[in-house]
Amino acid sequence: MSHSSQPEVSDTSDLLGCLLDLWNRKEQEKVRAEARMGFSNAQDPLCCLLCVLEGCPGRLKGKATSLGHCVLAEFVRWRQNHPQVSLQGRPPEGLHGLQLRALGLLSEAQHAATLSSLLELYQLCSLDPALLLGHVQSLLATGCFKEAAMLGIALKLQSELDMEQVCVPLVLQDKLPLAESYVQGHSHLEEALLKLLDSWCDPRFSLAQLRRQFPDLSVSHHQAERIHPKMLSKQVFRLMERFNINPALCPNSVTKRKLDSLKFLMYKRFVEKGMSEENWRDHIQAAVADSPELQGHLVELLVKYSGLQDAAQWSRRYGVPKDQLPLGVWDTQQDLPVTERGDSEVPSPSADPWDPPIADQERYYQLPIPKDSVQFVHTQEDLERCKNMVFQPEAPVGIDMEWRAGFGSVPCQRLALIQLAVLEQVFLLDLCQAEFAGHERTVEFIRTLFSDPKILKLGYGMSGDLKSMTTTWPEFSAQPLQVSGVLDLLNVHQQMQRSWRRGADRGPRPVEVGEGPAEKGLSLMVQQVLGKPLDKMEQLSNWERRPLRSRQVRYAAIDAYCLLEVYRTLSLEPARFHLPADLRSVQAGQAANNKEKKSRKEREKEKGKQARSRGVPSDAPGLEGRPLPAPAGRAPALRAPALRPQQLRVVCDNMLQGLGRFLRCLGVDVLMLENGDDHRLAAKLAREEGRVILTSGQPYQTLRSQVGEGRCLALDCSEKARDQTARVLRHFNVQLTPDDIFSRCQACNGDEYMKLPREDMAEILRERGLLQVQARGKPAENWEEQYDEPPFSPQPGPSMAPEGPRYGPHCRWAPASHLDRQSLTFPGGAVLQLHTVPPGLLPRIPVFFICTTCGKVFWEGSHFERVLNQFQDVLRISEDAPTSQ
Repeated sequence: MSHSSQPEVSDTSDLLGCLLDLWNRKEQEKVRAEARMGFSNAQDPLCCLLCVLEGCPGRLKGKATSLGHCVLAEFVRWRQNHPQVSLQGRPPEGLHGLQLRALGLLSEAQHAATLSSLLELYQLCSLDPALLLGHVQSLLATGCFKEAAMLGIALKLQSELDMEQVCVPLVLQDKLPLAESYVQGHSHLEEALLKLLDSWCDPRFSLAQLRRQFPDLSVSHHQAERIHPKMLSKQVFRLMERFNINPALCPNSVTKRKLDSLKFLMYKRFVEKGMSEENWRDHIQAAVADSPELQGHLVELLVKYSGLQDAAQWSRRYGVPKDQLPLGVWDTQQDLPVTERGDSEVPSPSADPWDPPIADQERYYQLPIPKDSVQFVHTQEDLERCKNMVFQPEAPVGIDMEWRAGFGSVPCQRLALIQLAVLEQVFLLDLCQAEFAGHERTVEFIRTLFSDPKILKLGYGMSGDLKSMTTTWPEFSAQPLQVSGVLDLLNVHQQMQRSWRRGADRGPRPVEVGEGPAEKGLSLMVQQVLGKPLDKMEQLSNWERRPLRSRQVRYAAIDAYCLLEVYRTLSLEPARFHLPADLRSVQAGQAANNKEKKSRKEREKEKGKQARSRGVPSDAPGLEGRPLPAPAGRAPALRAPALRPQQLRVVCDNMLQGLGRFLRCLGVDVLMLENGDDHRLAAKLAREEGRVILTSGQPYQTLRSQVGEGRCLALDCSEKARDQTARVLRHFNVQLTPDDIFSRCQACNGDEYMKLPREDMAEILRERGLLQVQARGKPAENWEEQYDEPPFSPQPGPSMAPEGPRYGPHCRWAPASHLDRQSLTFPGGAVLQLHTVPPGLLPRIPVFFICTTCGKVFWEGSHFERVLNQFQDVLRISEDAPTSQ
């Protein structure tokens, strides 16, 4: 076979022209057939492939559905039947030239399959390593960080490159997963990346340091917001677990997580009053340990939540220096008795009775078996007696597990206790006894129990328990634990809730959206099925302390035994709870949710078609948008007066930030609490500004008492933000139209925009030196020249608006005179965020929308259509709405 490419230049040009013509007519099957024929007729198929790829619009950039990717994929399939097509037998000069051309294409590839195909076809790994390394470094120097990282991974050059030069830009540009892939398998790089991210969690860290290190790197406001200790520490702990790295290498993240746990403990103890004094002290001492920084924070938090007396006691206990104490603590400390140091006292037997107070007995579910029927298991003899009672075919076994709460400071905790409940008996396996826990007979007992399909094992949310088992017994990682015969009552509980949401008219009522019950999880299920909730005061106990207090033992036994009684009640009356006769047939929550979501989307799609064709509002009677059915035992609620989105003013608790962003997107006036804000701030904002509080879980009980009737709405935090949004809109009878979408700035909640034509935006960019884009190797004088004869003109689509915007949002419009062209500021002080506008958008976007409150720039794109489709079931589309909607 001849390897000269000259005779076939014209043939290749003809092939490329034919492929372009077929591609533009969207005849992909003919493109593939023509490509196969062209490769078969070419004298040098490998050279022909390069010529075609080099002539394709965009070459190998962009999506994997482009012409270049299609041709390359077809060549790979064609070559499977033509294995003789290879580089073997070529003269060195011709071979080297082909490889250099392929390397140039490789630099543009953004998909792993494309990289691997080119590497294998042209044997690029055989090139001089110095040449390959220099090529990757040139990509880094020109700001092609993603391409450099992918090429470095493909060529296995990670150890030769500077990790920070590659990974820092990736992280700043929201490409952390690619940075993870880059370091994976190189332990020193994994540790280096983790240390780098942890260093950004240091309170003294400033993003300006990175901007100076990478002056040419453009970082948007959104990307800069993600370089925040809270966000970063989550990623650090995730990677710590993924790469199995010692937490000691990440001191800033660990300290940040422990400080968060201190704040949680303060709220739990002094606001919710949901933790006993003994448990609180145990966790405080474990979190603070010997860290002077955390000891100082503890004293500050005690002043805020408890008062000077407790702050003085703990400051004396830890010897916090006087100059680091808040105002008043030192003086209070001097008035303390010498013996009062904040030490916890060992409770006497009389102070730790088995029976709970009468009030608790009336309020909470109680253990129906005597104290003598709860037995500790910490020897092999005890384990044998336990085995004889637990290993009974078809007899249900309630299983629960306890471990010391780490509040996220370690990825996963070791188990301290396993509770096994059978009829009239509860066994507590003491795993703090190292000899007992590590004994081979104990491990075999656990493996047999969970793998035996004849033993029905009951649990609630067992995924976390099973994960902690793997941490406790590494044997289960080497030889995975086989789990069979397990019924997770969490799935059954979720089925009960789904039945109620679909409008079930009888049986117990699960989570009441809008009433915010304090109970949740297993406690809520026990309340719904057995009539009383669980007392969760000991839930966050120090389960590693020995001996356990009577209250801890009772709590541990109840958590396992209640599963038996719940299962028995549900099995006797499944129809009452809207469950199938065979509880084991209930699908896992995720599978059921996916099935329900798919069905709902199909209904919404069909309903939207009907609404648009008839001009009928989507919440008209007979459609899915009708008001939710009333729960059992209640008269249907009267429909609230209709509101426009702009009339609804809410404040979202920090656990519902996703809901807040969706509501803003639809035009609702939304304030959102930050992650570190106290829940009570929501009540203050609601009172001062006349807003409705949106919250979830236990904070509802505190917040609803601080605002007027009907001014606090609780939502199910297990729902998706989109579903929560639809529920809020229906609850307040908000009449949503397409013109309400994006009528409010999602970043700052502002509702005033200014329209800036493309020509004015180009002029501003040019004046600020932000239009210095390379085109065909030469700097363009203006954007019209740069894109005068583009190699490929994209077809009009969702991201193009050649005739102007297709919608006019319901918002206030500012005149062009409000923008000071010299300082690029608005009257309120907001600065136009030019750095967020890619110059490549100019040919496609005729008008830009600028929020005058924060300066953020928006333009019409495909996101509008996605939001439109997501909320089709609550949209009101009038007959005169634009057809493009």
